[in-house]
Amino acid sequence: MAVFPSLWVKGARSAPYPLGNNAAASHQKPMDIHPLNQELDRARDSGVVRDIVIPPCPELLQRLRAQIDSGDPDPAAVAQIASEDVAMAAALLKVANSSLYVRHDPCASVGQAIAVLGVRPTVTLLTGFLLRNAIALDPQVLEHFWESSTRRALAMGHIARELFDMDVELAKTCGLFFHVGVPVMLQGVAGYRGTLIEALARQDRTFIETENAAHHTDHAVVGAIVARTWKLPQAIVHAVRLHHDFAVLADQRVALTVRQLVAVAAIADHLVARHEGVEDQREWLHHGDACCAFLQIGPIEVEAWVDQLYPAFESVVVA
Repeated sequence: MAVFPSLWVKGARSAPYPLGNNAAASHQKPMDIHPLNQELDRARDSGVVRDIVIPPCPELLQRLRAQIDSGDPDPAAVAQIASEDVAMAAALLKVANSSLYVRHDPCASVGQAIAVLGVRPTVTLLTGFLLRNAIALDPQVLEHFWESSTRRALAMGHIARELFDMDVELAKTCGLFFHVGVPVMLQGVAGYRGTLIEALARQDRTFIETENAAHHTDHAVVGAIVARTWKLPQAIVHAVRLHHDFAVLADQRVALTVRQLVAVAAIADHLVARHEGVEDQREWLHHGDACCAFLQIGPIEVEAWVDQLYPAFESVVVA
């Protein structure tokens, strides 16, 4: 049985630095990113996080991201990299041949799969594969967790596409990493399994408050460190760190992309919960309206996305 409900995080953490409000936001200077990076440095080098084994970025992913960062990725080079790991190539073919992509003839090669998916979506998909395989826990324990993470990534990509001014693959990759701190802490922090159960049950304080009370850190910090270790774009690192700090929505010192990712993720988690039959969590009830208002979307659009995403959610393949 899976340990995790699809939406297990409750409540918002306190802000790590002074945040503005709506009235003052227009007078604020852009936020200096260094305090946030310094906080992650301190967390990584001290306390419980120092003893957590952060999975290193796989060499194959470094090469894949180098293709993307070049600005003109070569499909043949991406196919060559993907083909170097048999399991990764098989996972790519499995998705390309799933019901999500209707084809007369199935893909028989990695190159054909990339032609169907596209180069950047392929790299996003392989990032998820490598992330799942970098965490050494019983796959059955995390099966539902990864399914929900994949659905969140799909939902974030869908919303980003609907908003027009967001990078779809950035949003999807961010969705994969938002809660990755949970399995990393489950793998490396003594007693965290019990903390997880307690945090899910408590109503008097937030999930992250329970994590910090027990371990002096939380999954948002650990997840951001993983994202930075894997050399993901800084917007993803900061969004993972701040994804329960909804005060940032009103703070223009925080990069717009980061604030968009925080808001989109909250809506995506709501959509995943609806699909998986999970009741709305405290976080959505308290901050859902603010996230929708920030993105200038209404309840009719959110309801439409529930139906639009159903086929994609049902077709989730976790290999």
